[in-house]
Amino acid sequence: MVRAIAQAGGTAVAIHADLDTEGDVAAFFAEADDRLGPVDILVNNAGQNFPLHPLAEISLDEWRAMFRDNLESMFLCTQAAAAVMRERGGGAIVNIGSISATNPATDHSHYNSAKSGVVTFTRSCAQELGPFGIRVNAVSPGLIHKPGIEKAWPEGVGRWRSRAPLRRLGEPEDVADACLFLASPAARWISGQNLAVDGGMLASRIY
Repeated sequence: MVRAIAQAGGTAVAIHADLDTEGDVAAFFAEADDRLGPVDILVNNAGQNFPLHPLAEISLDEWRAMFRDNLESMFLCTQAAAAVMRERGGGAIVNIGSISATNPATDHSHYNSAKSGVVTFTRSCAQELGPFGIRVNAVSPGLIHKPGIEKAWPEGVGRWRSRAPLRRLGEPEDVADACLFLASPAARWISGQNLAVDGGMLASRIY
């Protein structure tokens, strides 16, 4: 990815960090500041959604890992970035949620709950950080295409395509463009919002 950005004329660096460890997050932002300059945009994209089990089969370790990877990492990165943005007089933060936060999927109770936390965390941060010129929003994707998904989960892909008004899975670029909009000056008076990028799925009929 870094090579592709550089070849397109941009500037990018890859920095390794364990985003649920305070020391690693602090070191990450310090190195990013040295190599790229002060942070004024943050996209919190770390997370995971496996393994999936019925509620009765989810272990406490799996529950905690889901919240650690999807929510605790976001908390630490937002806290660190906001400290820099306050000194600069503002910035934009975009958190990656999921439509599962508002339309929970079966066997995803730990994931659904963590992503619901992301949406509420986004609104809380928008409220607290707004006076410092920091906007905080969320993008909640629907089902995003990746190589092999049709073979690995044919029934789920089929259900999605039959119900989503736009009749297709999302592409990574669909989510990236939404993040770009919310981070840009075009969204200068938007904060505390959760933008569903789902091909219209949340607008489809429930019954």
